Amino acid sequence: MSPYYYIDRPSPFSAEGVAGKPVYAVTPEDLEAGSTDPAALAWARAAGFKADSGSFLLVPGPQGDVASALFGLGSDPAEAPFATGKLSRLLPQGNWRIESAGLGPAQLTLGYGLGTYSFGRYRADKHRDVQLSLQPGVDRGEIERQLAAVFLARDLVNVPTNDMGPAELEAAFRALGEHYGATVTSIVGDDLLAHNFPLIHTVGRASVSSPRLLELRWGEKGHPRITLVGKGVCFDTGGLDIKGAANMALMKKDMGGAANVMGLALMIMDASLKVDLQVLVPAVENSISGNAFRPGDIYRSRKGITVQIDNTDAEGRLVLADALAYADETPPDLMIDMATLTGAARVALGTELAPYFTDDEDLSRDLMEASRQEADPMWRLPLWMGYDKDIRARAADITNSPSGGMAGSITAALFLKRFVTATKRWAHFDIYAWVLAEKPHAPVGGEAFAIRALYRVIRQMQAG
Repeated sequence: MSPYYYIDRPSPFSAEGVAGKPVYAVTPEDLEAGSTDPAALAWARAAGFKADSGSFLLVPGPQGDVASALFGLGSDPAEAPFATGKLSRLLPQGNWRIESAGLGPAQLTLGYGLGTYSFGRYRADKHRDVQLSLQPGVDRGEIERQLAAVFLARDLVNVPTNDMGPAELEAAFRALGEHYGATVTSIVGDDLLAHNFPLIHTVGRASVSSPRLLELRWGEKGHPRITLVGKGVCFDTGGLDIKGAANMALMKKDMGGAANVMGLALMIMDASLKVDLQVLVPAVENSISGNAFRPGDIYRSRKGITVQIDNTDAEGRLVLADALAYADETPPDLMIDMATLTGAARVALGTELAPYFTDDEDLSRDLMEASRQEADPMWRLPLWMGYDKDIRARAADITNSPSGGMAGSITAALFLKRFVTATKRWAHFDIYAWVLAEKPHAPVGGEAFAIRALYRVIRQMQAG
């Protein structure tokens, strides 16, 4: 099992065989039908408990002790599939087990586990001695694997850039690879030019922390080849087209794509999936100094496509372009890239729904089915070639920032598509990587998007 990174977290689950007091997770319909413990049901009726989503009621025993608890799922539990995350903050100390007539024990358990997360690197959080006993049939290893992946992504995004610049992101990347016996390499600073990664070098050269391309290889040749590419912009000032203070405040999260593919890679390696895995992270800081790249500059990419810089704040697609072109030179069976790329994606789908782009109908169908099965929301947006004309530049092959501002997430995806020409199965995810308002299973802060669903898809395509 992978260690938790940055914070030494105790397991949220009891040791095997430890009994726990019951928490009855119920809907209003369950109360109406009487399909729960009779003593708990009588107490619920006496206390006026309605089983609204997130509601909680302790049930006393005959000696005045706590015998059980009731937790409301609401009339439509699908609206808050991981509502049980709230229990990690409501239950008194001790061992508990969740019982439900409607929801599967794995989902209830995962929700509870997700809710135990806290980010305590810079302050000491008081430990609550509450653990959950697992129901029969729940795969403890699988649940803990997914929790470790999500918590890794959350941790990496939450750490501020003074402790998570390109060099520190490389250290975390190496720690992950070394734990699973992967091969990890990096190309740093001016060596990027020698190895033909000019756009990665261009974006990151103004920072005191050198730009770099990180690569992890794991698994056996001959198995399905999976390539994951994550945008690793550890901080984005916007460059010379500098952001305003309000828009810069959360830019430590601009490496959220890297954090998410690292979490996904953790699950793949921890489960020993029969795949040939490659993970690429262009790690840079988009900073300002005398050698920062400028609006109006033109650079030749690894693929040979020339790019006109019309906005230095459209830097993520530049570093991804070189990494995607490199991966595409030996086409994998599946390529996924993840990036906190455009505000336009947030305008289109908000902050909670992960948009993705692909031309592969079968892959899209698999992604949507996995999204439904895992309650890991995503939605397809079109790679509409009618907008491809908008990324053409006056003095170069393409621009990194089309004028007009319309369909910005689509034109960004079409920009990336120019660098993926040989790989048949490719999907681009434009994620937010942040929770703006507390959820039952997630505090405000860094978040994993779509990686549990992607893990399901990759698990299904592994070599038999």
